[in-house]
Amino acid sequence: MVITDDGHRLWTERVGTGPPLVVVHGGPGLWDMFGGLARQLADMCTVHRWDQRGCGRSAPGGPYTLARAVADLDAVRAAAGDRVALLGHSWGAQLALRYTLEHPGRVTRLVYLSGTGTSVDSWRPAFHAAVLRRIGREAARLRELDATDPRGAAALRWSADVHDPARAPAVVEAMTTPWYGVNTEANQGLDADVRAHWDEAAVLAGCRRLAVPTLILEGAEDARPRWAVDRLAAALPEVSRVTLPGLGHLPWLEDPDRVLPVLRGFLARERGA
Repeated sequence: MVITDDGHRLWTERVGTGPPLVVVHGGPGLWDMFGGLARQLADMCTVHRWDQRGCGRSAPGGPYTLARAVADLDAVRAAAGDRVALLGHSWGAQLALRYTLEHPGRVTRLVYLSGTGTSVDSWRPAFHAAVLRRIGREAARLRELDATDPRGAAALRWSADVHDPARAPAVVEAMTTPWYGVNTEANQGLDADVRAHWDEAAVLAGCRRLAVPTLILEGAEDARPRWAVDRLAAALPEVSRVTLPGLGHLPWLEDPDRVLPVLRGFLARERGA
């Protein structure tokens, strides 16, 4: 457990030995789903998992703002070490990038996993259209499920994040078990605050000055269009980009055998290996 500077309790878990790695889950409004990955990296990193404010196993309640999310991540970072590697997924990739831009001296390496780039909105129409195509006729059930079965609604939506339909049931089951419930207040609050305060030009300018080694890791078949990340990749001076064919938004759950060597190779350079 970590207590933030405003007295909020954040659930945390630590596993492994070696240089600290803080993982930052997606959402907003979800919870950490990196348990398996943490164990797979435990022989080379001390992996610090946490649930973001008001979500999962952390204490309920906001405020749900980008500045507060960055401060909460800094509290987890301080508990993990003076300088840490960061791995953020989706919304967590955006948060980890923002944190790194604000505190570059506290981050040794950054893994930007299945992020959506530096624009808040440009990718959204293509993403929503892709989800509707992938869900197909089941899309009509979403409104009903949202009202009657939130876990079922999430499972249906998240199935669109898995490229191989044969793998989708197992991946979605892993994501929804245990089920903590989506914090829609956090989701909507953070989305609105990011829209209000995310300055893409300033972010890109900061990225051009960023001296933190960064790995952009993504599935080629992510419903969130990969072209949305091109400007970020072009701006970062110390970046490598790995796009894995045949994988979607959740590559570490879809095919860990292909994802782990990439992650381990990048993080191994942290150890001087």
